Amino acid sequence: MTRRFKVLVFLVVLMLLSAGSMVVVWAQQDDDPVTILGPWTDDQADQFETVLRDFGIPFEYQGTAAQREVLLSKVQSGEPPDIAIMPGVGELAEYADQQRLKSLDDLFSEEEYGSPWKSVSESAGHVYWVPVKADLKSIVWYREDDPPARAPAPLKSWCMGMGEDGASGWPGSDWIEDLVLQREGPDVYGKWALGEEGGEWTGKAVRTAWEAWAGLLRQDKEAARRALLTDHRGEPDKNGLLFDGPDGCSLEHQGSFARSFYRSMRTHAKLTDSAPLLPGGRHEVRAHEVTGDFAALFSDRPEASALIERLASREGQQKWAETAGVFSANRLVRAHGGAVEEDIARRLTGKGPRCLDASDVMAPTVRDAFYEAVLLTIARAAAGEDLGIRGLLKDVQEVQDEQRTSGSAPRTVCSTR
Repeated sequence: MTRRFKVLVFLVVLMLLSAGSMVVVWAQQDDDPVTILGPWTDDQADQFETVLRDFGIPFEYQGTAAQREVLLSKVQSGEPPDIAIMPGVGELAEYADQQRLKSLDDLFSEEEYGSPWKSVSESAGHVYWVPVKADLKSIVWYREDDPPARAPAPLKSWCMGMGEDGASGWPGSDWIEDLVLQREGPDVYGKWALGEEGGEWTGKAVRTAWEAWAGLLRQDKEAARRALLTDHRGEPDKNGLLFDGPDGCSLEHQGSFARSFYRSMRTHAKLTDSAPLLPGGRHEVRAHEVTGDFAALFSDRPEASALIERLASREGQQKWAETAGVFSANRLVRAHGGAVEEDIARRLTGKGPRCLDASDVMAPTVRDAFYEAVLLTIARAAAGEDLGIRGLLKDVQEVQDEQRTSGSAPRTVCSTR
C-alpha cells in the first residue's frame, strides 16, 4: 500500500467516523418533537394540537381509537411514544409494574386534583399518571322537550348501542357498574373494581345488578338485537342516538362526552341522575361514576416532562376546556359553557362521592372478559336464549383469580366525600 493510498484510506475512515458521530449527535437533539399517542381524532385532535402549540414545545401527535393496541405494538417494537394518553389506568398500572413509566412526581400540583383523581395518581409511592380530561357518568340524557318520569323505563325507551372502534361492549359495562354503585354503594363497588375480597364477580352484589340489567334486555328481543349491532355514537354525520336513533327511544345512559355525538342538537340535550331510572326499582344516588384520560410518560426527555407539566397545569387545563369544550379533573378550572356544563363540572370536582369507572381500573384481561360477558348477555337476550349469568360471572371470576395483583394499581377507587 503506497503512502498516498494510506493517507486516502485514513481520510475516508475519518470522514465516516465523523459522519457517524454527527448522526449520533443529531439523534439526541433536544428539538426533536415530543411524540404523543392519544385517543382524540378528527376535530378534537385538531383542538388538542391547538392547545399543545401554545406550549412552545415541538410535538408530533397521533390520535387513534385503538390506542391500547397501537401502544402495545409500539412498546413491543422498542419505540414507545414519549407520552401516552389512555382512557383509564388499568393498562398504565401494568406498564408501571414493568418499569416502563417514568415518575411524574412534582410535575403537577396535586392539591388541584381532588379525590378520587388525586388518589389514583399515587401508585407504589410515585405518581405515574395524571388526568388531562375528565367525564361524568351515572347520568341519563334526554331531549329538553321530553323529560323522563322519575321511575325505571322500559327497554324501548333507551337509546342503546354497544359498538365501538376499539372495545365493543363497554357501554353495557357502564350499566352494570352504575347498578352495582347505586345499589351497593362505593365500598362494595371499590372492592369489586380492585378485585378485592367482598367484591367477587360471583357474589350477590354483582350478580343481582347483572340480573337487573338482563331483565331490562329481555323485555324486547328486537331492541336487544339492535343495541348489539348499533354504534354507541349513532350513524356518522347525524346527531347521535338520542336525536336520530330508533323511534320511541328518548333516554340515553351515557357519559358527559355524549354531547359531542349530538352535534348541532347538543344544546337541546339535558341530563339527570341515572339512579332513579335504572332497572330493578328506584334507587337513591349513592355516588357518581367518573372517567378520565390519563397522561403517562414513557421517556425521560425533559421536553416530554415539561409538556405534561403544562398540560396538567391549571392554565393548560383551562385552555383545553375553552378550546374543545371538555371537562377537567382540576378543581380550579372553570367550566366552559352554560348551565349543563356547569352542572357536570360541579359533580366532577365538587362535593359528593365519586368513583372511577370500574372497568378502566381493572387489569386489561379482566376488563376484556367483562366486555365479552356483556356482549354474550345481549346476544342471548336477542336470541331468546337462557342467559346463563352465573356461568358468565364464574368465567370472569376465574380470569380475575388468575390475574396477578398489580403493585401499581390505584390505592382507592372512590372518594369519601
